Amino acid sequence: MEALKQDILDFVHQDYDYIVSLRRDFHRHPEIGGEEHWTAARIEQELEQLGLPYRRVGGTGLVAWLEGAGKETPVLTESGKPRSMALRADIDALPLQEQNPSPYQSEIPGFMHACGHDVHTTSLIGAARVLSAFRERFAGRVIFVFQPGEENGYGGKVMVDEGAVDGATSSFGFHIAPELKRGTLALVPGPNNASVDWFRIRIHGTGAHVAYPHQGADALYMAAQIVVAAQALVTRLSDPTDSLLIGFGKLEAGVAYNVVAGEALLEGTIRSLDPERRRITVSKLEELVQNTAKLYGGSAEIEWDVNAKMLINEAEAVRLARRTALSLFGEEVLAERKPALIGDDMSEFIEAVGGCYAFIGTQNPKRPETALPLHHVCLDVDEEVFKISVPLLAAHTLAYMRGEV
Repeated sequence: MEALKQDILDFVHQDYDYIVSLRRDFHRHPEIGGEEHWTAARIEQELEQLGLPYRRVGGTGLVAWLEGAGKETPVLTESGKPRSMALRADIDALPLQEQNPSPYQSEIPGFMHACGHDVHTTSLIGAARVLSAFRERFAGRVIFVFQPGEENGYGGKVMVDEGAVDGATSSFGFHIAPELKRGTLALVPGPNNASVDWFRIRIHGTGAHVAYPHQGADALYMAAQIVVAAQALVTRLSDPTDSLLIGFGKLEAGVAYNVVAGEALLEGTIRSLDPERRRITVSKLEELVQNTAKLYGGSAEIEWDVNAKMLINEAEAVRLARRTALSLFGEEVLAERKPALIGDDMSEFIEAVGGCYAFIGTQNPKRPETALPLHHVCLDVDEEVFKISVPLLAAHTLAYMRGEV
């Protein structure tokens, strides 16, 4: 396997300029979830060049597969199934206007790859190029999943429900990490990213003249009380060491400065790294909303949706991926990363077939734009990331498929 890993590194070195140009092409053409038509067509071009069969899933999503041509029989899992790795990348962008001038700046007004999905997509294509070149070195099927709609929280579930990873026995992927320096990566077992619950609260009051508030029911006041009081569900009803957050990002109410608001709308999220704490907080927020509205003469209703389940890395998958990373890059490649309250629906794939998710550093200390947080309008990456991401995806897959555990 050591000679094979060196062959992979050499292949990626020779392929590097092509991979960088491909990433820049994706970066210039960002599309939001459900609208990734150009992106999907561009991915199809790459898959066709490699001769890989593929199909559309979830509208703008793609699934391709590669059959290993090794003479040996496929390695079996402990349950007797042929091993099959699913590699996943998200492909959507964000509704942001890019403000970082570069030769590959977004050409689509109001849209930007501000979360690194252009890097993820390109890396998966790069891994497909490597594995296609080394298909004689393994037996069994590798599945390449290009997932739409990660940012709005629907794509992962749709892909799994529509059979994108049917037959897979493990999954792997990564996210860029601008908080980590280039040349490093984090692979941590257990909870890595939070569950993400979205909610919308509609409050119904009664309008009145602002000078006679007692004649109405002030929906804006109720909304304000809920926003403030909800924080106590975290600070006073939860252990301070729990990873829990309630955030409100939207409040709409009122029609004029001198009119008691008859309606109010709130939107927000609950983030948690503990399933039981999540359940309790959801229940307590519902209770708070109903009691507050009732107390001040109104009524309320709440809509819920799960944008992402908690992302929990399997310990055995992490062990194998870490061993692969160490053998490729040496001990200095491993970095620490604390669990974060951001969400990622890679959790759907890990829940369905097992596996793990890595976080790969993209920060160059000499380029401040590479150290900016995700979703920043000036975020960029150090493209040396592909010298880590592509070999890791390919080598981890080969190690798994060949049974080198």
